[in-house]
Amino acid sequence: MNKHRIPFCFGGAFLLLVLSFLLNMCLGSAGISLGDLWTAIIEGPGSGVAGRIFWYARLPRTAAAMLAGAALAVSGAVIQGVLTNKLASPGIIGVNAGAGLAVTVCCALGAFSGWVIAGAAFGGAMAAVLLVTLTAAKVGASRTTVILGGVAVNSCLNAASEAISVLVPDAGMQAADFRVGGFSSVAYTRLVPAGVVILIVLFVLFTLCNELDVLSLGEDTAQGLGLSVKRMRTLFLCLAALLAGAAVSFSGLLGFVGLIVPHAARRLVTDESGKLLPFCALCGAGFVSLCDLLARTLFSPYQIPVGIFMAFIGGPFFLFLLINKRGGRQA
Repeated sequence: MNKHRIPFCFGGAFLLLVLSFLLNMCLGSAGISLGDLWTAIIEGPGSGVAGRIFWYARLPRTAAAMLAGAALAVSGAVIQGVLTNKLASPGIIGVNAGAGLAVTVCCALGAFSGWVIAGAAFGGAMAAVLLVTLTAAKVGASRTTVILGGVAVNSCLNAASEAISVLVPDAGMQAADFRVGGFSSVAYTRLVPAGVVILIVLFVLFTLCNELDVLSLGEDTAQGLGLSVKRMRTLFLCLAALLAGAAVSFSGLLGFVGLIVPHAARRLVTDESGKLLPFCALCGAGFVSLCDLLARTLFSPYQIPVGIFMAFIGGPFFLFLLINKRGGRQA
């Protein structure tokens, strides 16, 4: 790895993020020029039609896409480091499905508060993580079996969500958009609580990069270096679940972000968590916001939910990882 390339990679990721923000603000059914955008930012929602579009439609949607992308990408990188498996991600080991089941239950009970939804999503995500990892630790399963067990848990949780939707049709209608994934109905009341949680957890993870690097060396090596493996593994999985749960609480079940972005980031920068996690945050935010832009403008006036759009990208990418011999040995 050429260390001189890393600053250019960070600069490129930051430019991608800025470009995606400007494109999301300016492009759409009602175009906004850069001059009108600047006026809307300075004068607020009362600056006219452009101001209302910016503050009440495009800004919350773009902020949601960037926060969700950063959270899911970093969550995936942390889970991969803890499980030492490059094919692990929030969606694959059942984290997203656990959060989805919790949100479906909330909808069935008539709870729609932003804080309640965010808390339930975290609880469901955490329960899925603990179910997979504790079961694997109990039976002494291999890392590959952990992933396969996660797929099984994912299927069971999704089946439970569908059963609730059938038994409580109103809950199914409320949760339908959530299961697809998208940002068309994001509101500040749900975005702000989850966004605060995401920013706090990202900050905490950035301060624990050294511990994550030691943990990724393997259990025996980490214990030999004096790290409390069980406690740190639980802490990192809790933080990863909190990130994923907070993100899907307003974005819905977005798949493959936690798989694609960390894998690409490792090829561009390094496995060192101090550089990998911030880079994943930048790339994840830019990637999801650009996907959302394409999903709502590519087939205008029709909009495709970004979850469907990303599935078309993530599915082939996951198959590529499975059949790639080098990736198979690393997993």
